[in-house]
Amino acid sequence: MHTDNCEEIFPIVDETGHVTGSATRGECHNGSRLLHPVVHLHVFDRQGRLYLQKRPEWKDIQPGKWDTAVGGHVDYGEAIADALRREAREELGLVDFEPEELCSYVFESDRERELVNVFRTTTDTLPTPSDELDGGRFWTRSEILESIGGNILTPNFESEYLRIFG
Repeated sequence: MHTDNCEEIFPIVDETGHVTGSATRGECHNGSRLLHPVVHLHVFDRQGRLYLQKRPEWKDIQPGKWDTAVGGHVDYGEAIADALRREAREELGLVDFEPEELCSYVFESDRERELVNVFRTTTDTLPTPSDELDGGRFWTRSEILESIGGNILTPNFESEYLRIFG
């Protein structure tokens, strides 16, 4: 059975992304609201459909929901671009892609604060989800819009999708 490593070290950043310190995953997710960077990659196919991953039931946040294709924490000392490529490779087996930077914003929930660095790419490669995920598939825009508010997608994905692709 998988679990998240609560001792993993994350950088703590200010709202511009400047590293100001470090903390463990457990400290970042325990309600301390320490701002830590993450990367999101929205993966489109040539038909304009968006790939979503299904979060496994064992995840500590939003288990069993559909989420951004690639999402992951930046390790302490790791560059954003390196984290993006590492997560894309680990989660979906994507190695040959050109990311386009879209924006960054602060996401806040009752458990955490994240500085989300958002990218998109278009691929001809069918993603191959790792065993860390419960699979994934391409969704049409209408499927996504019909699912918003239905407790199917993560709230973070819903707000980010509407913010960027609205």
